[in-house]
Amino acid sequence: MADSNSEVTFAIVEHYGVLATESSGWTKEFNLVSWNQREAKYDIRSWAPDKKKMRRGITLTGLECDTLKRLLNRHPLASSASNTSNGTPVQISQS
Repeated sequence: MADSNSEVTFAIVEHYGVLATESSGWTKEFNLVSWNQREAKYDIRSWAPDKKKMRRGITLTGLECDTLKRLLNRHPLASSASNTSNGTPVQISQS
């Protein structure tokens, strides 16, 4: 287990785009990020406007990102389902 007092370092290697923007200015982004000087991974998380703070997110290896892309291409989300704001889960069937 990592020391809870240890500082996490990061470098955004490549910025791919903003997925959403909150009224507070925080943005949910898709980036390639190197955490603690390790190999960069694909990353989806919310960032403060100054990029000094971030919320919990997910990181994906290249293989995991390719798999997610194939899954999304095979099961495109309906435009009405992707715009739900009532918190209702959207169920995606698997073939």
